[in-house]
Amino acid sequence: MSLIDDLITKCVKRQEIVLREPIITKSGKKIVFKPFITISRESGGGGKLIAKKVAKKLGYKLYDKKLIDLVAKEVKRRKNLIESLDEKDRGLVEDLVLSMFSPDYVAKETFFKHLCHVVITAARKGNCVILGRGANFITNYFGGFHVRVVAPYLIRSGYTAKYEKYSIYEARERVKRFDKERKEYIKTHFDKDPSNANYYDLVVNTSYLNLDQAANIIVAAFKQKFPDWRKYL
Repeated sequence: MSLIDDLITKCVKRQEIVLREPIITKSGKKIVFKPFITISRESGGGGKLIAKKVAKKLGYKLYDKKLIDLVAKEVKRRKNLIESLDEKDRGLVEDLVLSMFSPDYVAKETFFKHLCHVVITAARKGNCVILGRGANFITNYFGGFHVRVVAPYLIRSGYTAKYEKYSIYEARERVKRFDKERKEYIKTHFDKDPSNANYYDLVVNTSYLNLDQAANIIVAAFKQKFPDWRKYL
């Protein structure tokens, strides 16, 4: 078990959390998470475009890699996302993050700590789609809907060559590199294998699905898990 996984487990005390059951922090404060979606994806499988379509269909905000990384790097000041919370919610998020991280861990993993802070804040606000960055592992116990978008390597390489204007050789190398980097990131921070289907509510293979079909499947499955999702809008 990785350090972050161990800290989250200690924070929530047990792993059998019922959907949207409040989390009790060390100080006794209660945090209830609204519906949200995380999307993990293999490189070139269309995950980013699908995430955009899912967010649009639900009227949700999309947090992708660039936005999350940008906000997470703002170590010297409050993040814009966190500032958007009222004082009560902001305190609850701060309390949860402090409960998760030891002082030594924060000193060594400042960037990752702030990334987790931003992802947890987004999940706390709910009504959003969080793309990549191991968000499904960071929010594993918080009642979200976790999706993995996959496709065979050769198909993903073909998509990359076609839509990103690379030669087929360049596309194959790019897909291999990104897959390797993402797998190493998840292994380093969570000691998990992102290809393990057990970590997701739904795995979507885009080999024979267009982007709209894939997005529709995700939205339909999400509504099955969260039939009352509209009341949180």
